[in-house]
Amino acid sequence: MEGCRVAVRSDLGGVADLSRAMAEELSGFRGGDLWSRRDALPEPLVDSYEALLAPTGDRLFLVGCIDEVVVGFGIATAETLRDGAVLGTIRELYVEPLAREVGVGELVLGELVEWCRERGCLGIDSMALPGHRATKNFFEEQGFVARSITMHHRFGG
Repeated sequence: MEGCRVAVRSDLGGVADLSRAMAEELSGFRGGDLWSRRDALPEPLVDSYEALLAPTGDRLFLVGCIDEVVVGFGIATAETLRDGAVLGTIRELYVEPLAREVGVGELVLGELVEWCRERGCLGIDSMALPGHRATKNFFEEQGFVARSITMHHRFGG
């Protein structure tokens, strides 16, 4: 049975493994190398994710499960903007490839979206790398649209 719940300390080893799988997958897409060097959480991953467990009211850390086995995770944050409005951001969302077709990602994303809605967020941002069509399609199926495209010019090789 699919489900999701708030992450706990005993989930962190599995989440770290999923995070490494996410980094490996994203490295194959344009922008993945820079994402891993700028945006991915640093090793030791268990410590990085443990720092996100502490309840602060401005983030939510969930795991997605099939029969109580963690097969994915998602993290949302709420940021107060200069004008006082609040913007939600999906910091990370990943589900094992073999578990993607059974609705775990939709469950996790749905809970993150609801959490942002409850906080009065004006909207929610998330990132998809160029060429990662499955991620773009997933978010579009959940009602997301592109609002910004980051352009990059690489120097050297």
